[in-house]
This record gives sequence, C-alpha cells and structure tokens, in this order.
Amino acid sequence: QVQLVESGGGLVQAGGSLRVSCVASGSIFSINSMGWYRQAPGKQRELVASISSVGITNYADSVKGRFTISRDNAKSTVYLQMNSLKPDDTAVYYCYADVLMFGSSRWNDYWGQGTQVTVSS
Repeated sequence: QVQLVESGGGLVQAGGSLRVSCVASGSIFSINSMGWYRQAPGKQRELVASISSVGITNYADSVKGRFTISRDNAKSTVYLQMNSLKPDDTAVYYCYADVLMFGSSRWNDYWGQGTQVTVSS
C-alpha cells in the first residue's frame, strides 16, 4: 500500500506565508507527478499546482507568482510554499502522487487526508 501524509497547514493572516509538505511512503517503485489540490467549502476540488518527476511545474492561474511547488525525489516528498496568502486561499489542501508500486505494471493516484489552510482577513 501507499500512504501520503500532509503537514504544515494552519491559520495565517492575509499577506502571510505557509509551507505545506506531503510525504509518500509504502511499497513505492516510482513516482511520476505529484501535486496539490484544494477544496473550499461549497466549491469543487481544484488543482493548485503539480510537478513532474523531472521538475516541470504547472500552476493554477489564481496562484501563479505566489505559490511555489517543489519536490525531493529522494524523500518522496512534495512541498507547496504559499506566499502573499489571501482569504480566498482558505481551503483543505490535498496532495496526490501518481505511483507505480513494486510488482505492479499499473500507475495509480494516491491521496493524502488533507490539511486545513485558513487565511484570515
């Protein structure tokens, strides 16, 4: 099995910064893309940022220039540095990883349990 565990969420004032992390563990042979989605109350889950195994990044327009995604392949960890936070960034942030497990020929997406980020005005 594969587990993803997020950490680093919390409460911050508008204009502040937070960094969330996500560690993947388990019977992992390889990880392709990793990234972050978020879901605010009453809204659909949306992609925030993703990063490929070779470091190609993709961002939602709403966070470009403010958020930075990075990963440490040796640690199977993905990070999201969030700067200039706005109240609209308030949501539960979920990480995901596209994983190939040992002994498998199929890639599957795995998800973390989510971490709350709250930005006060």
